[in-house]
Amino acid sequence: MAVSLPNGIVFALATAYAASLTVTAASNANEAVLTVTNTLVAGDFFEFTSGWSKANNRVYRVKSPTGTTVVAEGLDTTLTALYPAGTGAGSIRKINSWTQITQMMGCTSSGGEPQYQTYSFMEQDFDSQIPTTTSAQSLALEIADDPALAGYQALRTIAQTRSTTAMRGTLPSGSLILYNGIFAFDETPSMTKGNLMSVKAGVALQGRPVRYAS
Repeated sequence: MAVSLPNGIVFALATAYAASLTVTAASNANEAVLTVTNTLVAGDFFEFTSGWSKANNRVYRVKSPTGTTVVAEGLDTTLTALYPAGTGAGSIRKINSWTQITQMMGCTSSGGEPQYQTYSFMEQDFDSQIPTTTSAQSLALEIADDPALAGYQALRTIAQTRSTTAMRGTLPSGSLILYNGIFAFDETPSMTKGNLMSVKAGVALQGRPVRYAS
């Protein structure tokens, strides 16, 4: 059992990517092995575009690379009902560099709530529910205003391109949260007497976050 505070978390944006590499096969395993002409090393991060919808548009860390394979750390594809055999091929895109978003004041999540289908049979006098999907998830970032900062400039550029971009949160414990989404950025700062001026950014997540304990 453990509890933690977000104090000290460092957020960074992926600001440079390598060219995409074609994944010709992906195994069903406790940690999926991707067949690819590999140039990545252990510890690299990559965006995975896959025929498996549950793995698509997510960011993973490289484990046990060889010249022809990489292991997507933590990607458990053993359930073939969710990850049909032979359909996980796609591409990977290595993240070459990260730019820290400094002066972060807050990061809140919205959405992600379970949705339900309510039903009742004619002979019943009560309703039942089964879960269906979860609602679309987004993040709201608040940043102390300073247009000269590299993270501010990176956010502005990424928001203008509307390209799907990774964001990494590194907690003081060393654990990681990896997001992948489309960014929006409002450069108009809040201005309330006695309060810090701040700007806001939003991230529409395109895949579920990936977490690593260390």
